[in-house]
Amino acid sequence: MAIEGYSLETIPQFVGRDLGVSSWTTITQEHVNQFAECTGDGQWIHIDVERAQRESPFGGTIAHGCLTLSLLPPMQTEVGVVPAGVSRAMNYGFSKVRFLSPVRVGVRVRDRVVLLSAEDKGKGRFLLTTQNTLEIEGEEKPALTAESMVLLT
Repeated sequence: MAIEGYSLETIPQFVGRDLGVSSWTTITQEHVNQFAECTGDGQWIHIDVERAQRESPFGGTIAHGCLTLSLLPPMQTEVGVVPAGVSRAMNYGFSKVRFLSPVRVGVRVRDRVVLLSAEDKGKGRFLLTTQNTLEIEGEEKPALTAESMVLLT
């Protein structure tokens, strides 16, 4: 999604502004299971539906924190953090990651993105830092907050 007036040349004018909100994404048990298999993190609270329904304080399985964090880059792309005309956007890292609420399987989440800084690195490169809040539909407390950095070239 394009952000009106947002381009490589105008990025500094957007610092401190809300860039947008992604669409809702449903967290499915299949996604959680695939993440567990891929990472080797097969804790029962993520993948054992019956046990989690019996023993978990959340009433069922929950997504891995790192799975929810991994949703941010595609959600940022959807919002339009990387403006048109950029030849490369590279993940530069995350900071101040805080997992605030468990994400129960079956809920929907979305990312609210604010541009915190746009550091001119010279030679047409910018290091963007965004504040991301992964909201859980129907809940006041977000799943996580994180600052994300992306290098545009």
